[in-house]
Amino acid sequence: MESTDVNTAPEPGAALLMGAPDLVTVPTRQGLEAVDIIQRAAGQASHACGVGPVLHDGSGSTLGFLVPPGTADAWDLPGSACTHTNGRGMRFGDSSPTAGDTGWLLPPEAVGPVTDPEVLRAALGEAARLIEAADNCR
Repeated sequence: MESTDVNTAPEPGAALLMGAPDLVTVPTRQGLEAVDIIQRAAGQASHACGVGPVLHDGSGSTLGFLVPPGTADAWDLPGSACTHTNGRGMRFGDSSPTAGDTGWLLPPEAVGPVTDPEVLRAALGEAARLIEAADNCR
């Protein structure tokens, strides 16, 4: 096989664009807890899925988890929303957002392709319970 000396490797995040992931948005506090829960679980079990790319908004009020396409069709977790992105407005490979803009908390090139919706659902539920318990201790 001849070499063409042409780099045919996809750009970072290109696999995400092919399937236009859906986006689960949650309040920042709950989302940060969920990221920690998923990362701890992935570190403790070799078969556990890690967290995929996570966006933060410029106001600091929400985090968005990229999940597989089609997740929005059945997402019904109270306190969160899941929307189809169809790739609109998604910029991959830009891991240095400007102040006040939406940017990556966990950029695509630093983590797995997307977060498993069932893993995310469980982590968000656990995060909500932890936050409620902490708030009730005050």
